[in-house]
Amino acid sequence: MAAPRSWGLWSFCCRGWSRVLPGCRLPGLRSSWPRGPLGARPLSQEKRATETHFGFETVSEEEKGGKVYQVFESVAKKYDMMNDMMSLGIHRIWKDLLLWKMRPFPGTQLLDVAGGTGDIAFRFLNYVQAQHQRKEKRQLRAQQNLSWEEIAKKYQNEEDSLGGSHVMVCDINKEMLKIGKQKARAQGYKAGLAWVLGDAEELPFDDDKFDVYTIAFGIRNVTHIDRALQEAHRVLKPGGRFLCLEFSQVNNPLVSRLYDVYSFQVIPVLGEVIAGDWKSYQYLVESIRQFPSQEEFKEMIEDAGFQKVTYENLTSGIVAIHSGFKL
Repeated sequence: MAAPRSWGLWSFCCRGWSRVLPGCRLPGLRSSWPRGPLGARPLSQEKRATETHFGFETVSEEEKGGKVYQVFESVAKKYDMMNDMMSLGIHRIWKDLLLWKMRPFPGTQLLDVAGGTGDIAFRFLNYVQAQHQRKEKRQLRAQQNLSWEEIAKKYQNEEDSLGGSHVMVCDINKEMLKIGKQKARAQGYKAGLAWVLGDAEELPFDDDKFDVYTIAFGIRNVTHIDRALQEAHRVLKPGGRFLCLEFSQVNNPLVSRLYDVYSFQVIPVLGEVIAGDWKSYQYLVESIRQFPSQEEFKEMIEDAGFQKVTYENLTSGIVAIHSGFKL
């Protein structure tokens, strides 16, 4: 989950971590930091000591970054279990709906920001692999003269099983990425997947690099949401799509009252019992209430340069999927 500044860049491409040294950068990673209005800001640039919110607490912008980092460092090991407990498993359906709304095709280049535990990345890989396999089957049916060996070779070609699709998972928290890497290894995800430590406000990628940018339950933790949206616009190719899954404002009064009771009286208790961490989950609940409304966030996305911006409420507005295009 991205909030503080990243002073180092680490990359893992399904084999281990390696330090990216000057003059030795990964394909697509930036060698310089542009200063344009939609580019990333240099790490050395001084910031004004302005105040912002950390849940319901008022803190300096510099302080918030460190606090958010500590929250996700603390909850990383129990993150998936707590998501299931807090949402009664519904978060899995919300993430599935995000993929169905994306409808990626073989060859899609995805950047998943604040996606350290891999939930969106793994769904993406499953989706495009299924799409590619259906395409291959249609082609095989149309080619009746292929031998058994040729058919078997097509099915066994793991490197081509994604049709050229690739997902880059970018997260600022090492512990979250560590959990994602462990899950990928345990579930057998290898091809088409890479991991990079990076800041949503200063993405370490070239301009016009990706077809789709996703961020699920992460953007509310960013100190400067406007900068993160600008960076999303910068790294997307012309015609690329921005998709954000985030908690939002409930539009049903009865559901809203029940949701508030559950959020403030149950979730922190679950955090203490299951993860031994009341304060982190209290912050997560408070951060949801501080996030802009659906319409306000829609305007922020448009201000970043996106067009055809829409949103779709899920579960009475408890969460919403926001969509925009770089045209």
